[in-house]
Amino acid sequence: MEMLVARAGFLTSVQDPGRTGFRQFGVSLGGALDAFALRVANLLVGNEESAAGLEITLGGLQLRFADERIVAWSGGEFEVRVGLTSVPAGHTALINAGEELKFNHPKTGCRCWLAISGGIDVPTVLGSRSTDLRASFGGFEGRALRDGDKLPLGNFRRSQTAAIGRISSWSAPEPWSQTASANPILQVVRGPDWARFNASTLQRFTSESFAISPDSDRMGVRFDGPTLQRSDDVDLTSEAVAPGTIQVPPSGKPILLLGDCQTIGGYPKIAHVITVDLSVAAQLRAGDQVRFSEVSLTDAHRLLLQRERELERFRIGLSLHDS
Repeated sequence: MEMLVARAGFLTSVQDPGRTGFRQFGVSLGGALDAFALRVANLLVGNEESAAGLEITLGGLQLRFADERIVAWSGGEFEVRVGLTSVPAGHTALINAGEELKFNHPKTGCRCWLAISGGIDVPTVLGSRSTDLRASFGGFEGRALRDGDKLPLGNFRRSQTAAIGRISSWSAPEPWSQTASANPILQVVRGPDWARFNASTLQRFTSESFAISPDSDRMGVRFDGPTLQRSDDVDLTSEAVAPGTIQVPPSGKPILLLGDCQTIGGYPKIAHVITVDLSVAAQLRAGDQVRFSEVSLTDAHRLLLQRERELERFRIGLSLHDS
């Protein structure tokens, strides 16, 4: 069966948790900028966590379904409706054949992730169904969705629909399903080039606010605000970078790398956003103000392990609910 894209919105693409194992060949991780949000949405609708869904940027999306499906979404503060019924974040909703699901523009944040029972059944390229928008491969024809596209959907257990009703009364934890914040703070660990910046620069980095530049995309977030200048002017050898790395180019305006970032870079790496806060980073949009807070690597590991343990309990709870 398939799903019609009645309106594609500002920027909508097919994404899964990402394309791993090919960074040595220069292939970006890509995937959902908040892979955790997509994993949660997939669990809610009964999919494997790695199933492909949609990443929706700034809303405007309208989908029409050819058959009965279960959907769930998480991310920014969007208004989502099926007909006249509101679909809250983190809840599952039953969509009947011929009905439309609509995403309005977000009040806070800029992205959300939609999972559909059965997943989006596009071909796997290099082990992933994610769309690489820069290299134009994967996903649906290697591009963002357009009005009139028809996406193939996988099969799912129709017995699931009996337990849901129109909108589920139960939901995922709110911090997982509503990740946008009016006053975001990104927790960071020190990068390998932290010591290349003097004490006053580092104090500005961790105490002052930075504004999100309009010149930001899935590759990275550019910041306006305090200028960060190095203490030396030694040329650096290009080294591996990853989503979460914060580089400082000669302009002194830092760049936070996201999922579609390159695999190596030569700018000094002042810090790295911890994994659990990449969900917050994925919601940053032009004009937002953000601050950075330093944490230890031990704390970064602890927070990630804590979230994974909580997710395992959530999986168990869902399995008991479905049994």
